[in-house]
Amino acid sequence: MSIYNYEYVNNAGETVSMSKYKGKMLIIVNTASKCGFTPQYLTLQRLYQDYAPNLEVVAFPCNQFGGQEPGNDSDIKQFCNTMNVTFDIASKIEVNGDNAHPIYKYLKLSAKDNRDIDWNFEKFLVDQNGNITNYRPDFLVTDFIDILNDYSR
Repeated sequence: MSIYNYEYVNNAGETVSMSKYKGKMLIIVNTASKCGFTPQYLTLQRLYQDYAPNLEVVAFPCNQFGGQEPGNDSDIKQFCNTMNVTFDIASKIEVNGDNAHPIYKYLKLSAKDNRDIDWNFEKFLVDQNGNITNYRPDFLVTDFIDILNDYSR
């Protein structure tokens, strides 16, 4: 099993296969609109623009940390529009517990020794071969520049 065997529902209610990201670098991030890390949406967008088409970003809104994503999918889409976000946004999910989304269960098993997600904006980098690395919420999005440049060499 690999990350590419999974699916999610996007913010528009459409099912998306993770296989669409195969062969690209992918940042998967759990997001919230009312978090101190929320400005990372802007730097994720800049990174997405600068490294497209070789980089994709998928945001998974989640309300499990401090109630910092209270809105529904429509509210989240409206918020992301105000932030000029053009990368993929999933429907709101849970990342921890019995109701954790299967993608997050897989990510935690693959890159966190099955430990829970710590907070909003925890990131997973999936390389072109499906290898997964975990980055804490305080890992700056701009720090991905060196990592992405290393992969493109």
